[in-house]
Amino acid sequence: MTALADLLAAIDADNADDPNTFDGRPLAQAQGQMADGWVTHLDPNAADALRVAARAHHLRRWALLRSDYPEGRDGYLRWRRDQKKAHAERLGTILAGADPALIERAAAIVQKKGLGSDPEVQVFEDAVCLTFIETQFLDTADKLGDDEKMVDVVAKTLRKMSAAGHGAAATIALDDRSADLLRRAVDQAGE
Repeated sequence: MTALADLLAAIDADNADDPNTFDGRPLAQAQGQMADGWVTHLDPNAADALRVAARAHHLRRWALLRSDYPEGRDGYLRWRRDQKKAHAERLGTILAGADPALIERAAAIVQKKGLGSDPEVQVFEDAVCLTFIETQFLDTADKLGDDEKMVDVVAKTLRKMSAAGHGAAATIALDDRSADLLRRAVDQAGE
């Protein structure tokens, strides 16, 4: 059986080529490490498959461009579905030789199978949402160009998160604009 540290290192190595950056590091690599950190924060006894899934949640995400899909919600949802499938397939490839049950479970978590009924998938969802807030919140708000639209997007995200995820989100240091958008989204999500 391959040690967890080796599996995580293999994912990090595969994400090292991301041309996008966050704090000087490849974005997908940084996001994977941050999501893994949130998983262990939310569940200190997290199973290896959950940690592997968190690390791989944006595995080579830059290779499948959003711009290759139609504009609008339908195109976005198709791109996200294809991303999850690509992450799961790539995970199986780079972790070949590891425990097949672990790979299968991690791939299922990456694809969010069981969201709403599987506690591990909920922790995963919380972790990736928290990572989004930390790494892409303002960029997304700027791209949308409409604060009300961003509030709506974040409110929908918050509705997918658990109470523990909401509590963790409240601990993230944000600039004034982001904090205001998040507060408004929390209010809207609670309606």
